Parts: sequence; C-alpha cells; structure tokens
Amino acid sequence: QVQLVESGGGSVQAGGSLRLSCVASGVMTRPYYMAWFRQAPGKEREGAASIGTDATISIADSVKGRFTISQDNAKRTLYLQMDSLKPEDTAMYYCAVALGGRQRWLLLQAPEYNFWGQGTQVTVSS
Repeated sequence: QVQLVESGGGSVQAGGSLRLSCVASGVMTRPYYMAWFRQAPGKEREGAASIGTDATISIADSVKGRFTISQDNAKRTLYLQMDSLKPEDTAMYYCAVALGGRQRWLLLQAPEYNFWGQGTQVTVSS
C-alpha cells in the first residue's frame, strides 16, 4: 500500500503562484510514476503533470509553460509549482502513483494510477 498526503493548496488571485507538495509513504518499487491530477466541479478528472523514476515528464497542454513538476526522491516528495494561475485552474488537485512501467502516452490518464491522495483545493479568483 502507498499513502499520499497533499498540501499547499489555497486561494490566490489570477497571476499568482502556489506550490503543492505530496509526501508518499509505503512500498514503492521502481519503476513508478507520480502525477498531479485536478478535478473541477462538474468536470472529469484530468492529468496536469507526471514524472517517472526514469525522469520522464509529461505536462498537459493546458498548463504547459506555467506548471512545473519535480520530485525529491530522498524525501519521497512530489511538487507542483504553479505560476501565472488562471481562474480556470480552480480545482481539487490530487497526487497519484502508478506502480510499474507505463507507455508515455498513458501517463496523464487517471485509470493508470493505483493510489491517490485525498486532494488539496486550489481556488484562483479573477
């Protein structure tokens, strides 16, 4: 089992920044991928960014150039730096882990992920 705990959400004005963190615990054998997903009310959960133990990074077009994903393997912590935030970025943000290898085109697909955190809310006002 893998446990994930997110933090760092909050309310900001458009153009502002937030940094999300996700601390992982439990057994995670390489290879694996960690990702950030988000879900706005009434919408499907969408992948924002993922990073693998092989350093493979995938970023959704909707956040490319504004969001940066990184990880600290020693601390088992995943980060999402979010800059130039827009009201449409308002959502619950979830951390997720996919154990085992994955094809790159699947890395932002929610069904590929085995474990999920409880989420942290991000609200961007105009």
